[in-house]
Amino acid sequence: MNIPQFDDEELRLYAEFMLDQLRKTDGFWFLGVENAFSYDAAIKANEEVWHTMGRITARDIRRSFSIKEKGLQGLYRFFRYFPWAMISGYEIDYKDNEIVVSVPHCPSQEARLKKGLGEYGCKRMHFLFFQSIIQELDRGLKVECLFAPPDPHSSDVFCKWRFTMDQEGSSG
Repeated sequence: MNIPQFDDEELRLYAEFMLDQLRKTDGFWFLGVENAFSYDAAIKANEEVWHTMGRITARDIRRSFSIKEKGLQGLYRFFRYFPWAMISGYEIDYKDNEIVVSVPHCPSQEARLKKGLGEYGCKRMHFLFFQSIIQELDRGLKVECLFAPPDPHSSDVFCKWRFTMDQEGSSG
């Protein structure tokens, strides 16, 4: 890649720009599949893509940012670099035995609502995505969906996820 030199402010602005491009590409890709084929086809394709990307994203972040920790500590460090945590403003509550991720701002769902399309059922897609992330980081991690569309939710949070270690602990 040919990445130009940026000062700190330019780099921050460029990172924001790239995250916004990622978000828009994801949204328009889904809408394109939905319009060309069907809502169900878009959901199925989305689940397949995100399931694959979870593993790739976890592997790339772990390697790029030298995340050596396993378990909840490794997952917590992963979220620091995870693009969608920045895009959606993840609220991450890390306690001794769990990480709870709340998503107060979901650009995809907000855009659909603004256009009168209604929320799409993203629960399974995100479950598969998070499952593939934790399988790559530490097979001893578990993910549980507390709620996500199509589940009912309050207006200030779209979904909430809990990550824990299974009883046997980290298995690498």
